[in-house]
Amino acid sequence: MSDPRPVQLYNSLTRRIEPLAPHEPGRVGIYTCGPTVYRYAHIGNVRSFLFADILRRALEYLGYEVRHVKNITDVGHMRDDTDEDRMELAAETEGKSPYEIADFYTDAWLTDEAAINILPVHVYPKATEHIGQMIAMTQTLLDKGLAYETGGNVYFDVSAFPSYGKLSGQRLDQIRTGHRVEAEADKHDQADFALWKHAGEHRLMRWESPWGLGFPGWHIECSAMSLEHLGEWVDIHTGGIDNKFPHHEDEIAQSEGALGHQVVRHWMHGEFLTLNEAKMAKSTGNIIRVTELPEKGFEPLAFRYLALQAHYRSKLDFTEDAMRAATAGLARLRRAASAASETDAAAVDLAAPPVAAYRERFTDAIADDLGTPRAVAVAHEVAAAGDLTPAQKRALLVDFDRVLGVDVTAGGDAAVVELPAGAAELLERRAAARAARDFAASDALRDELAALGVEVRDTPDGQQTTVRPG
Repeated sequence: MSDPRPVQLYNSLTRRIEPLAPHEPGRVGIYTCGPTVYRYAHIGNVRSFLFADILRRALEYLGYEVRHVKNITDVGHMRDDTDEDRMELAAETEGKSPYEIADFYTDAWLTDEAAINILPVHVYPKATEHIGQMIAMTQTLLDKGLAYETGGNVYFDVSAFPSYGKLSGQRLDQIRTGHRVEAEADKHDQADFALWKHAGEHRLMRWESPWGLGFPGWHIECSAMSLEHLGEWVDIHTGGIDNKFPHHEDEIAQSEGALGHQVVRHWMHGEFLTLNEAKMAKSTGNIIRVTELPEKGFEPLAFRYLALQAHYRSKLDFTEDAMRAATAGLARLRRAASAASETDAAAVDLAAPPVAAYRERFTDAIADDLGTPRAVAVAHEVAAAGDLTPAQKRALLVDFDRVLGVDVTAGGDAAVVELPAGAAELLERRAAARAARDFAASDALRDELAALGVEVRDTPDGQQTTVRPG
């Protein structure tokens, strides 16, 4: 086996692009912050998991052996002891136990992930199955003088960890009100955060501990589970940009405080997905689920294609026009891949010119901080290339799909396949022009399509086409 291809990735901790240097050469351990399973996930949540999937696929494509861990937070969290937590509130609302709620929404989330071709990870640790590890870690932090107990609550003392704030770049005096808790009188400092909380008498999810009946804090869960399943050296930790503070900042304090050395080498954060330029949020109902995409006329994998067109560190706005353009772009790749048989493509030598040149450019793109927009552009160059045979095009696109994951060999709509030569590309450009509100270009492209015998009508559901016979 040859050595893996060197990779450059942006490190949120150092705020620069750096070479990936795994603790064990050639092998990469990735920990991804997973869902809190009390409601359905929306496509904004899913974008974060999709970015981690692309990372894992890219590393494997480049020759690394990857172990990917993604936790399931099936313990809810309270603001204070007088409030119900999200898990238990959902249980009461739906007439189920918290464990039934967790199982139901875990299954729904995994179904959503499968619909957009996110690969199953190697381990899905559940918070409820790692309470012992969380208690042990909390006790270690107490023993080291980095935490204190009061009334059954255990808090991390941020003043005892001098580098607190190094991930978010904030000073301690700036972040005292940044945690998701109300002011609590038993804290030494309001910036201190909970490792363990005392459970009120009506709380359903609670466990025995050295400090009485209680439940874990939000942040201790990921520290304990990442150490349990990846060891004390984690190569890459991923999550959404909203996890950066306080969650990941607090993870660093806990893990490094307990072990006495840096645990995560590389922190990576995916940017937000917005819906018509507004942040998606379950609390406001401004969300779309993966399962709702077909109801809007879109294949879930078209959403994956849309996400690939934006760099993971860039915000992406979800609109129906953007999805229509993504649908057209994906169809173009599939048409190119379907122009040759699987048997003919299997005989193609990917190391032979000019095939190897396209593959090298694709590899360069993904090895440069997961440059998926460039990678998709290379795929489209392959689809249109005049110096490649249909079999070579299919072989390259199938090879690229190991990273892209958009199922390039899937069958397309028959009406799309029967469009005149060049019409599909014009429709794709016209959809993009409409999305950019460039109506002059849109009208000009309509005229070009008409000259090819394709009539276009704009409807609330997008471009509707009719091909004139002859």
